[in-house]
Amino acid sequence: MARERIISSESTGQAEEALNVSLRPQSLDQVVGQCNVIDRLNIAMEAAKGRGEPLEHLLLSGPPGLGKTTLAFVIAQEMTGKPPRITSGPSLSKPADLMSVLTNLDTGDILFIDECHRLPKIVEEFLYPAMEDFRVDFTIEGGMSGRVVNFALRRFTLIGATTRAGLLSAAMRDRFGHEYHLDFYDQPDLAEILRRSAIKLGIETKGGALEAIASRSRGTPRVANRLLRRVRDFAQVRADGEFNCAVVDQALEIQQIDELGLDELDRSYLSTLIRTYDCGPAGVEALAASLGQERDTFEDVVEPYLLQIGFIIRTRQGRRATKNACQHLGLPFVPDKDAAANRSKEPGLFDEA
Repeated sequence: MARERIISSESTGQAEEALNVSLRPQSLDQVVGQCNVIDRLNIAMEAAKGRGEPLEHLLLSGPPGLGKTTLAFVIAQEMTGKPPRITSGPSLSKPADLMSVLTNLDTGDILFIDECHRLPKIVEEFLYPAMEDFRVDFTIEGGMSGRVVNFALRRFTLIGATTRAGLLSAAMRDRFGHEYHLDFYDQPDLAEILRRSAIKLGIETKGGALEAIASRSRGTPRVANRLLRRVRDFAQVRADGEFNCAVVDQALEIQQIDELGLDELDRSYLSTLIRTYDCGPAGVEALAASLGQERDTFEDVVEPYLLQIGFIIRTRQGRRATKNACQHLGLPFVPDKDAAANRSKEPGLFDEA
């Protein structure tokens, strides 16, 4: 059985999601961070309310765990006073899967489709007239006796969420009126999110404990809240309920999470890139084969954070480890020989023509 990856930004299942629901903000002014997105979204929502119209369709993109689902709930609460209707791309295999949802939406309702880049082509094309003209053409029965019936829909708002916006077709992307990209959070914003979560969970913290957790949370609120719960458990069992920086260090040392939020898989990835491939460049397929992991695991889970903190770079030849990554692991740095050779061939300021 695979070991649970504590700092993974992917959800661990329904139990975690149910707990996260209780920690979510209930209104837009309670949302921490993503200031640019919130400002633009606030203007769009106020304008739609002023005209008495439903909000235009929205596309939310960004790495997992940054709050796309949370933002969809907040938008629905602000615009309609009730939760959105929720589904996901992988669960919609045919147009009939969407028919009952679409025909039961009231005017202004929010339909949230998670992982919309994984919608089958036939379902995506079925959505086009629903998003543009608020109607769908549905085939009843089949064969020679089949007939197409046109259903008129009430005006609704579709919120699509994706972790891989590049996989969306241009036709699908063009049908969204607003597109917002969520970035990783900085440490002060994560500390504020943790402070609010701690209050809701009844946790009393001391001496910068929340800042210590924030620094290890990989810029991701879902990871931050998960680490908060792990440290709470450790404090309860091993520290008589004391929740301070020393307890945070002890709790996360057991989880093998270092001061930058890197875990065993991150360090194995970097160590293989540095030791086996002399800091690179190395292809992601080669790295995945060396470590016995799936390519998607590296591209979606490991590499985004390592790129953000400057521990790897992507080149046309493959991935390269940086000097900072080597220093963090205490390993020797091997400069890129090809890059150095190319630099030596470039004419200098005082070279002859």
